[in-house]
Amino acid sequence: MISAALRTRAAIAAAPAPGLSATALRRTGASRTPQPLLYAKASLATQAAAAAPPVIGIRREDKNRWERRVALTPSHIEKLIAETGARVLVQPSNTRIFNNASFEKAGAVIEEDLSKADVILGIKEVPISKMIPDKTYMLFSHTHKGQSYNMPTLQAFLDKKIRLMDYELLVDPATKKRLVLFGKYAGYAGMIDGLHGLGQRMLALGYNSPFIHMGQAHVYPNLECVYTKLSHVAEIISDQGLPEPFTPMVFTFTGSGNVTQGARTIFDNLPHQNITVDELPFLLRDRYNERYRTRLLALQVGAQDYVERIGGGKYDRSEYREHPDRYRSVFAQKIAPYTSMLVNGIYWESKYPRLMTTKDLADIQRQRNLKRRMLAVADISCDIGGSLEFMSHASTIDSPFFYVDAVNGLEHRDIEKPGVQINSIDNLPTELPFEANPVLSRAIICEGGKLAKPHRHLKKNLAEMGTIKVANSGKKQVLLAGSGMVSQPLVDYLSSAKDTEIKIASNDLNEARKLAHQFPNTSAAPLDVENEKALDELVSDCDVVVSLVPAHLHPHIARAAIRNGKHMVTASYISDEMQGLDSQARSASVTILNEIGLDPGIDHCSAMKIIDSAKNRGSTIRSFISWCGGLTAPENSNNPLGYKFSWSPRGVMTAGLNPAQFKVNGQLKTIAKGTLFENKFAQVPLFKGFAFEGLANRDSLQYASIYGLQLAEMDTMFRGTLRYQGYSAMLDCFLRLGFLSLDPASAIDAKTPQDLWCQVLGVEKSAIALGDGFKETLQRRLGLPAGSEALVEQLYKECEELGILPNGSMGAKYERPNQQLPIAAPTSLDAFSQLLQKAHKFEEGERDMVCLFHEFGIENPDGTYDVECSSLVTYGDNETGETAMARTVGIPAAIATRLLLENKIKTTGVIRPTIPEIYQPLIERLEQKGIIFSEATRRGVHNSLQHTMSWR
Repeated sequence: MISAALRTRAAIAAAPAPGLSATALRRTGASRTPQPLLYAKASLATQAAAAAPPVIGIRREDKNRWERRVALTPSHIEKLIAETGARVLVQPSNTRIFNNASFEKAGAVIEEDLSKADVILGIKEVPISKMIPDKTYMLFSHTHKGQSYNMPTLQAFLDKKIRLMDYELLVDPATKKRLVLFGKYAGYAGMIDGLHGLGQRMLALGYNSPFIHMGQAHVYPNLECVYTKLSHVAEIISDQGLPEPFTPMVFTFTGSGNVTQGARTIFDNLPHQNITVDELPFLLRDRYNERYRTRLLALQVGAQDYVERIGGGKYDRSEYREHPDRYRSVFAQKIAPYTSMLVNGIYWESKYPRLMTTKDLADIQRQRNLKRRMLAVADISCDIGGSLEFMSHASTIDSPFFYVDAVNGLEHRDIEKPGVQINSIDNLPTELPFEANPVLSRAIICEGGKLAKPHRHLKKNLAEMGTIKVANSGKKQVLLAGSGMVSQPLVDYLSSAKDTEIKIASNDLNEARKLAHQFPNTSAAPLDVENEKALDELVSDCDVVVSLVPAHLHPHIARAAIRNGKHMVTASYISDEMQGLDSQARSASVTILNEIGLDPGIDHCSAMKIIDSAKNRGSTIRSFISWCGGLTAPENSNNPLGYKFSWSPRGVMTAGLNPAQFKVNGQLKTIAKGTLFENKFAQVPLFKGFAFEGLANRDSLQYASIYGLQLAEMDTMFRGTLRYQGYSAMLDCFLRLGFLSLDPASAIDAKTPQDLWCQVLGVEKSAIALGDGFKETLQRRLGLPAGSEALVEQLYKECEELGILPNGSMGAKYERPNQQLPIAAPTSLDAFSQLLQKAHKFEEGERDMVCLFHEFGIENPDGTYDVECSSLVTYGDNETGETAMARTVGIPAAIATRLLLENKIKTTGVIRPTIPEIYQPLIERLEQKGIIFSEATRRGVHNSLQHTMSWR
């Protein structure tokens, strides 16, 4: 067998750097044997004396049509056969960079069946169905880091008793550095494509340039042809010059690794001058200098150039790595305004400040004097939503460029329209297959059905799969059930990851298709929650299902998730029916993560962060007060209700019918069902600039145990909903009139306002007064005392807004066609919700607001008392139309989905985001999306809402 040779340290020590073509080897001065050939020879070393020659198999790459690379080139194979006597079988391919005849000429046999091979070499993953048992495979398997999406693949290697050797684990024993790397090739191809795109973009802007002669990387047979073309372009730059309106042309390079080195290898073939950041301010002053027309300017920058300490002081590399939160990026102010093309090759993690945000880009694009700066970005690192926030997705070799108009919040593919050109291809090395064709004991991941010793930690990853069935070994699959108001931010977040596909299933297929068409890797499908078979088909094809359907339908989807072994996410409260599925979910190793929106959702996360921190200090929580509200921005609260709807009015109305209980200043208090509005808190003094009132939110007491608190030790336990003052009195009137009934007997079928009032009030038309007499009808029907004229007037105006004043009530100057009626609904509450939806929707240019406020009374071990507050106030975007409510519900749910896809959540069953493994990473990722809590501490119980509010 080959195994002995595969384990020889001599072979490990002899392993060279990645192989290049003969031309490239001459150019770099290298003369080493290409690695896959060396490994194959090492594998066959002990076979020389064997009676039958060893057999090597070469796979046909089948991941996508652009993957034209091969593990061994014909010249490698010819040398391998000559030196070892091996027999080489090559699967036929019509797309490979080398044709079948060239392998046959080298001595290989073109053979579809590789079952006779002892060792099979490839580049990318092998489909499970094509694995041959009891073989040795060498390839990039993407399994050794425990990647969840490829654990089924690793399990298949084990089940089929295959020895798996991964190129990624081949390291130099002395330096411990990887030996097989494609970063430089990505840099080569990314820079070539970037120059090609820049030429196309400049032409679309009305200017010919030398770059128009550059083709995309995949059109060149090898690097030698690229260098020939670069020489031609260099001559044009020197002889004819660059278009004057674009000079000086600054190419800014970030990063210093293989990616950037590869990009510079290409760029450095063009006439250029290296500059420093300190020279930038002088460039535009001297922009008409003739020398800038015949040369490019290369700016290589590191973190020391584009970040600064928030509190002032010098940049310290060690501090930046350990405490990046102390720094902020000034790239947009200091470097981007001078940059023509950004070549991004940095490694970025979420703990570091972004190189540029979308707002930074918008600020630059708004400045007329910078319209020829930041023309293009070659994001070779392809870090989606990473160092460049506006880099939203990977592009493809077929469609390599897209454009971001940050001012208008648009992403498009029209080369002539405004926007920075983005090149973000995620498989760049495949464009240079001729150049990019690719100790040993460490590279063995498994053999004989067992994990190799260095990789036995992967047992945990395999075990954690449990009964979870991963849809496939490629992209992760998310099923979104529902296409309503909060779906768009969720889909936007998830679709930005190149490894994720989303299917939007909805009972409104047209709505789902309209949403899906806005995002990459997103499709639509019909949804019938009541059809168990059809639902199972949808759920079985995904890895995680997100349920945004009405709350009473969540258990249907949860049961389907459990049956099919899939995790589930929903933003709704845990109902008794959902809680009853807990044991089934745990038995199936399924996580059903609920209450992961705004309230409930990120309110849990913020609360638990402070509670756990206090407990860790040995402190005791004596009081917890939480207020949250989805509201209209103050400047748009221009109706009698002071409220507009960015989500279903029905949910808002039914919440107002709930009973409530809470504890304040040591006293238990209850509010009966249907009396919430009359038991409002008239003033909630959170911020002086807001005239808030409040309503108790359901059962506050249960959250003591949910949050791990001892209710008996607490003076106050309260959760409430915020509204603007006047809201509760208005809705209490409509409640008492009968508009909030859920009784089927209250069904509405009204063609006129009189019909509606007669059906709601249960009276004849003659009892409905017209004109100003209708005000008296309202006051009398509600039993309001004298002095209530102001409330009646507001109620009258609200009826006018809703379009339901009885005929003749509006004066001639107020008359308008009634757009609300006729109306039919199963209950009066449903009819009222329809009226509210139409009358109080957000108009173009208006925005909503979310306010969340936690206050904790904390008794410390030394007897002192602290009042810790955590608050969030965020607004919708009136330019893009994205609401604050949709964002603060959709993004947390999307982050939770991503955490499940990444296998970061281990807890199973029916759960909330009240445990550190969920709330810690979720808060961190929310901050990356601009959803940030402000925290403050005051000393003394007298400073608390517990003592300053009137609690009735």
